[in-house]
Amino acid sequence: MYIPRAIEPAIISIAKTFPVLLVTGPRQVGKTTLLKHIAEERRNYVTLDDPLQRRLALEEPELFLERFEAPVIIDEIQYAPNLLPYIKMRVDRDATKGDYWLTGSQMFHLMRDASESLAGRVGIVHLLGLSQAEIDRRESVPFLPTKEILSATRKEATRGSLSEVFDAIYRGSLPALLADENRPDVEQYYAAYVQTYLQRDIKDLTQVGDELSFLRFLTAAAARTGQMLQYADLARDIGISQPTAKKWLSLLVTSGIATIIEPWYSNTLTRMIKAPKFFFLDTGLAAYLTRWTSPEALEAGAMSGAFFETFVVSEIMKSWYNAGKKPPVFYYRDKDRNEIDLILETDGRLYPVEIKKSANPGKDAIAAFKILATAGRKVGTGGVVCCASEYMPIDARNSIIPWWMV
Repeated sequence: MYIPRAIEPAIISIAKTFPVLLVTGPRQVGKTTLLKHIAEERRNYVTLDDPLQRRLALEEPELFLERFEAPVIIDEIQYAPNLLPYIKMRVDRDATKGDYWLTGSQMFHLMRDASESLAGRVGIVHLLGLSQAEIDRRESVPFLPTKEILSATRKEATRGSLSEVFDAIYRGSLPALLADENRPDVEQYYAAYVQTYLQRDIKDLTQVGDELSFLRFLTAAAARTGQMLQYADLARDIGISQPTAKKWLSLLVTSGIATIIEPWYSNTLTRMIKAPKFFFLDTGLAAYLTRWTSPEALEAGAMSGAFFETFVVSEIMKSWYNAGKKPPVFYYRDKDRNEIDLILETDGRLYPVEIKKSANPGKDAIAAFKILATAGRKVGTGGVVCCASEYMPIDARNSIIPWWMV
């Protein structure tokens, strides 16, 4: 069963603008299925996961491109980045829009190589797992806590309870766990996913030698989702050096497994904490790695608040990526323990968002929002994303936003 993806209009627009389209994102989020659906069998298709095709691409790139003529989908281009200069020569010669559609599950060097080899010729989009908007089959727009956006979403969104949000958190967002009629067992699926990620991406592409240590690192990183990033603590817990912890964490980020949100900065505020926050992008994977065995156990556990925040942050980021845009997300925390979980900065305005598992947050949840006004910046409307059952105002500028409206 194909679930329509919100990013389809952005991909179609880019394909009409550039000769090369590159869709990046972690494994199993549906990149190939999406492109095949849009192409409707009008294109050749080849995957570099196939060892024979990969060998041909690496050893005889010109012959490879002759064999798989444009228009073509080339899957897992990171295994043969040497193809990119040859694709450049062909698009310069033929200048046909949308001839080459590429996917890449790893962005270690791919984004840089594509930008350098195909400058001005490639449009790049980032795909994550299914969003709640896609699952609900409703229109997806970049999230902002404005009355216009939230009122429109309220009319279309499917209401959800606390148990339903933790079902979604535990299951995660990978299409195989949501779209297939015969859904696989969640634990078995993620066990196979982690093994594939370790063997095919980390080991093959980055030469991480100690696979067992890296698996321990994955688990320790997942346990820190929603927290400020402290490399020294992470390295000490696993027994690796701090430079190794930084390197391995960069692998998670560049392979689309996790993201880092930088602190919002202002010259007028002097007590800010400058450490970034770290989030896994798929809560199901994080729940598997941290050994939660059911949605009920996760909801009752000590990490429930961190997982709820991770879920909301991931949904907000998907809403921007699905529009073909980079999420303009930051967070704020200072030495006086004032904290704003998320700040969206767009069009010269700051939109503060607090994230609470509570069903009935009070005005104290938005107390830190006033700090933004002291920085001399324009501040838009804000909100508290939580487990409330209804969308309602907290005051004249801020609202309670149920999780199912994100």
